[in-house]
Amino acid sequence: MIGVADPVGVGLVASLARPGGNVTGTSSIATDLVGKQFEALKDIVRPSAKVAVLWNPANAVFQAAERKQAEAVGRSLGMRLRFVDVRSDDEVDRAFATVSAEASDAVMVFADPLLAQIGSRITQQATQRHLPSVGALRAYAEAGGLMAYGPNYSDLTWRAAYYVDKILKGAKPADLPVEQPTKFELVINLKTAKALRLTIPRSLLLRADQVIE
Repeated sequence: MIGVADPVGVGLVASLARPGGNVTGTSSIATDLVGKQFEALKDIVRPSAKVAVLWNPANAVFQAAERKQAEAVGRSLGMRLRFVDVRSDDEVDRAFATVSAEASDAVMVFADPLLAQIGSRITQQATQRHLPSVGALRAYAEAGGLMAYGPNYSDLTWRAAYYVDKILKGAKPADLPVEQPTKFELVINLKTAKALRLTIPRSLLLRADQVIE
């Protein structure tokens, strides 16, 4: 497996350290991912900002874990969160109508296969409504989102070759610990910042792994 969000939660492995079956590989799960995304947002939005969090309730295990973490981090930073369901492409317009009606200051997009697939539509809506947004995949910022912070999925894919090599040489998947991400990247889209009439703090730009100009 490559970059599976929560392999233990969905029952693919018994534990990360000892998979115990015929499946192993890399996981994209990271306990502080949501916290780092909020930290990036707080450098841009006002204190006690209203943040609309787009999530997919159909992805029950991982999204629920992310939501629990977001609620805790949001409270610690004094932000007010509103979770907005997005289960399909057709729900994006309705979701952003809710976001606007509640006068949200920013948007966070959870890591999720569906939300990643429709990322360009989400970024378009966020920009049209003059809302700074942060996603979990580099592709989100490349599609026009203001920022993205998350694991380097290219690195996770390359690491999968390690498992293929070991298994072909006789190792049992049950004995090969699942690897969590070690490389993360912050990507900032200055084109989008300009469209939103935002000035990105220099301190945040210096932390960025890539700046899209």
